[in-house]
Amino acid sequence: MKKFSIGLLIFFAALGAFAQSDLQPLAVVKLNKSETITVKQLKTRANFIQKQYGMESLPIEQKQALLENLIAEKLITQAAAKEGLSVTDSQVDDAFLNTFSQQLGTRVSEAQLEDLIKKQTGKSLDDYIKEYSGMSKSEYKAYLKNQLIIQQYVFSKKQSEIQALAATDEEIRNAYEMNKSTFVWNDMMKLFLVMVPKGSNDMAARALATDLRNKYKGDSKKLEEIKNSNENGTNYRAGDITVAKTAQQAQQLGWSIDKLNELFGKSAGYLSEVTETASDFQFYAVLKRYDAKMLSISDVVQPETTVTVYDYLKRNITSQKQSLYFTEAAQEISKSLDIPSNVDRKKTGDALKKLLNWQ
Repeated sequence: MKKFSIGLLIFFAALGAFAQSDLQPLAVVKLNKSETITVKQLKTRANFIQKQYGMESLPIEQKQALLENLIAEKLITQAAAKEGLSVTDSQVDDAFLNTFSQQLGTRVSEAQLEDLIKKQTGKSLDDYIKEYSGMSKSEYKAYLKNQLIIQQYVFSKKQSEIQALAATDEEIRNAYEMNKSTFVWNDMMKLFLVMVPKGSNDMAARALATDLRNKYKGDSKKLEEIKNSNENGTNYRAGDITVAKTAQQAQQLGWSIDKLNELFGKSAGYLSEVTETASDFQFYAVLKRYDAKMLSISDVVQPETTVTVYDYLKRNITSQKQSLYFTEAAQEISKSLDIPSNVDRKKTGDALKKLLNWQ
């Protein structure tokens, strides 16, 4: 019993030492207010980087670089606050949801995202984000907020220089020639898709889906009426969607590969029966087919849009050039703010390396 008690004391003492180490201050940024960067905050950011790049651990040199990044972020966000720049919670929420909406190929609300993650993974949104980013949802949103503030501040200081950067015609055409094989259309179809969530009443959801299908079947001109109804977005979701013949597309729709292959055997004008998925009842109508083809530089990137391959490359190359300049400008600004009166580095040299020597 005594050995067990001593073991417990040693265990709890070790936990206390570990907690104290995590709370050790590494630096204090005090340009506009006093903000402390602790070992725990640095560990959170290091975990985020490891998750993003699939790394087991980071060497001490990279942890030191991350610490300098955190100092730079706080310097710029404090400078922005001093000049009255800020972002709203709704802007942060938009940025948060955009991350997932781009992956899903459709705009979702946070409640819809929570429901989707729960159904697909069995996890809460907070747990999923923790696994994906190493941060809790609130920590991830705080990170996004700081990035938005930094973007706003740097842009306010370097607006003319950033806007002057643009892709040249030569850069665009060279990029097309080097990546020509990647600009292709898979077989695609434009569908009118209607989905009725099950909610707590499967029978009512099936009945509504059947009623909507019968309305459309009786008069295909009812398509706009169904799309423009006040019930669209509340009792059901209906709209046009372009579907590619890919496994990724099947996954996004919650369809099997067999169901997707069956779809591509249909002709324009086909109307499906109401089918049941794990979360809803749905049906679709085939509006138009698009055959697979290689794209020339003047072709549109997606059917029934106006953005050509040339436009797409111009936008992306310009964005890359601006992003590179933006990073350099942010570093230049933070360096000018990094003076002893604004930053107090609590740990340096061997003392810092000792605190950063975690796995």
